[in-house]
Amino acid sequence: MNDSFLNGKSLLVLLAVIFTLSATVIMGKPAKEFPAHWGKSPEIQTQDYVELPAGYGHGSSTLRHWINANLGKDKASTGSKNDGASAALYANDFEKAEADKLPDDLMVLGGDFVIKSVGTNKVLELPGSPLDSFGVQFGPNEKENIRVSARILGTAKGRRAPTFGVGVGGVSGWKLQVSPGKKAIEILKDQESKATSAFDWKTGEWTQLKLQIQKLKDSGWRIEGKVWQSGGEPKEWMIAFDEKEEPVSGRSSVMGSPFAGTPIWFDDLRVERTE
Repeated sequence: MNDSFLNGKSLLVLLAVIFTLSATVIMGKPAKEFPAHWGKSPEIQTQDYVELPAGYGHGSSTLRHWINANLGKDKASTGSKNDGASAALYANDFEKAEADKLPDDLMVLGGDFVIKSVGTNKVLELPGSPLDSFGVQFGPNEKENIRVSARILGTAKGRRAPTFGVGVGGVSGWKLQVSPGKKAIEILKDQESKATSAFDWKTGEWTQLKLQIQKLKDSGWRIEGKVWQSGGEPKEWMIAFDEKEEPVSGRSSVMGSPFAGTPIWFDDLRVERTE
């Protein structure tokens, strides 16, 4: 084996080491500092290189998910203050929950829901199979002047996409559902669609959902919902339906249908009374 071959091989090894170290340095330093209340960023990260949200430069997809999760929590916290809501009747961000188990205060309506650790965050996960509709109930039994919110993350696979949402009033109550196949959000009563509004859902991004039902002064009830991903919370409700029939009392819920065969994540469940 001649010296030129050895020198060439050594050069390739050296270049590989330099590239790896350079990528590590670049991916390890965001364009700006993370807020202190976010805590420590994930220590174990994937080796890909993607654009990070909110002007944080570039890094791994693990870091991107961690940033999106914290941005979503910050927006949810701010949004609750802007909606004229009282203190939470129920709130759960799963940070104190035990991984690979289910919190005692959740009632499963089908599906193998379990707590999963995602970097430094914890989420409630619905597996990607079987391909059916499943849900979890939480919070007190209420029928009116109540608001439920949650953050949900789903991922499309090819042309298939999940549906997911939040609900009030138990199994047969009112629901706000994201329906990517229809490019819409819907208000459902039990399983019947009562109102539809256009919505351009983006796969792999946290989606914030907020649904409320209020007793009107004259007669009837108004059900309103809003959904958003990037950017701030919409000031106005995006979809609404007026109902004359008195609603039933029941617990709040989150639900999902993993039609894409990929897991659905739920986080920051919250129930509060409207003013």
